[in-house]
Amino acid sequence: MNFDKDLQSIQEARTLAAKAKEAQLEFKHYNQNQVDKIVKAMADAGYAQSERLAKLAHEETGFGNWQDKVIKNQFGTRDVYVSIKDLKSVGVIDVQQNGKIVKIAEPMGVVAALVPSTNPTSTAMFKAIISIKCRNAIVASPHPKAVNCTSESLQVLSDAAEKAGAPKGLMQCLTNPTIEGTEALMRDKNVAVILATGSTPMVRAAYSAGKPAYGVGSGNVPAFIERTADYKKAVADIVTGTTFDNGTLCSSEQALIVDRPIKDKVKEEAKSIGCYFVEGEEKSKLENAVTKGGRINPDIVGKPAAWIAEYAGFSVPEKTKVLIAECENVGKDEPLSMEKLSPILAFYVVDGWLEGCHKCIDLLNFGGIGHTMAIHSNDKDIILKFALEKPAFRIVANTPSSLGAVGYSTALYPSMTLGPGTWGGSIVSENVTAHHLMNVKTLAFETRVMNKGNSINIFEDSSIKRNSFSPANSSSSFTNTIEERLRARAGNPVVNPFNKKIDTKDNPEVKKSTLGTGISESEIQKIISEFNKR
Repeated sequence: MNFDKDLQSIQEARTLAAKAKEAQLEFKHYNQNQVDKIVKAMADAGYAQSERLAKLAHEETGFGNWQDKVIKNQFGTRDVYVSIKDLKSVGVIDVQQNGKIVKIAEPMGVVAALVPSTNPTSTAMFKAIISIKCRNAIVASPHPKAVNCTSESLQVLSDAAEKAGAPKGLMQCLTNPTIEGTEALMRDKNVAVILATGSTPMVRAAYSAGKPAYGVGSGNVPAFIERTADYKKAVADIVTGTTFDNGTLCSSEQALIVDRPIKDKVKEEAKSIGCYFVEGEEKSKLENAVTKGGRINPDIVGKPAAWIAEYAGFSVPEKTKVLIAECENVGKDEPLSMEKLSPILAFYVVDGWLEGCHKCIDLLNFGGIGHTMAIHSNDKDIILKFALEKPAFRIVANTPSSLGAVGYSTALYPSMTLGPGTWGGSIVSENVTAHHLMNVKTLAFETRVMNKGNSINIFEDSSIKRNSFSPANSSSSFTNTIEERLRARAGNPVVNPFNKKIDTKDNPEVKKSTLGTGISESEIQKIISEFNKR
């Protein structure tokens, strides 16, 4: 019997979510050393395959260029790994208030990861790495135009993870993605959290799925060159940002706002490094090419400037890097003021930083609120005013916006998922990374004595340094010691993280226990006494 594609996709989503959950139930028992070994193996494997996967993504989607996609893949594996490799994500991760508060990490479960076609391999690997770091499983729903490259990138990481000791099935990817299948995945009982990167409708669907979700939408990034800026560097930075992978990052510059006193200098500098200013009929043709049905035309996304010009019906020099059009307004009557995801910039001239401030706000409100903006200036006060007053959660100064916002050219958390906060309809305003994908429970000791007595009222262990607890060395901590002894003496079978029973022949403490009889009060007092002697 042949089933419709949407039904096949729904069934696949359910099957993969169940497999991922089964693997995660095993994986959640792994210790920090085991997890870190697996994550490193994944990052190393993805990094090693960066060029092959970049070419595969470019061939399948037609977006961007493979050379920049190599950098994205390296960033989404190596840079992300370096940023989280020391993050504690298993067991006790922090001790606060002089031992009165203990923070304990727990996994969330199965992550449903929506992966966009603009960054299909880098985003998939990034999401897998941060998910596994916190002992989660992951099921990816790729864009229909990027199924093969997304699936292959996750397969590379999955193979490496399993060789490093991960359970099979921890990473899954839909091979037949449909809207119905993706919705079924997000609503599946085995899914704990949704990590959505993609179109605004898909992000909205994630938030309406009835599950906890991190959703990130579009960006319409303005870049302001204030009169005190090093205008040559500013122009170079903006051109670098908007041309990187042909503008497919949501943090890429979409509009160039220039302070009037340096307008002519900026225009000449832009022309000298490969920018082409469209005027008159050419601007009209470009506007018609950029929009389709009131939205961005997917045909021009991630394409080179010269290709877009030819598509629009006019010619530019073959080596043209960016198409720039002078604009007056912001909104639907000015199509080039919207997010274009291609090397096209709207060009605005303003009188002073205050007018520049208002223009940036207008652009952010038109499809990019909460996301990102860039300012190029050498006036510290003005830079701070922009940071304080703009409705964007990433204000990058004197650097390419596309690369600065993701943490490549700044000290922000390396991430391929940038939260626009509640202003942009998201619960997260930061760069999403591993610490967003773990649950943290709290052990709290008494600080205001309610009844006198002889009780433990503080977490003390010589093996723990305050605020820098290392689960990798937790074998000597009292929590693990007591837990192991209680488990053994209560008669519960001791299992390792791979669900294999420990041979009691080599464990006399387990062998001599009587199953089902529990632990006596004298034994408990002995354990507590040993702990207090530490």
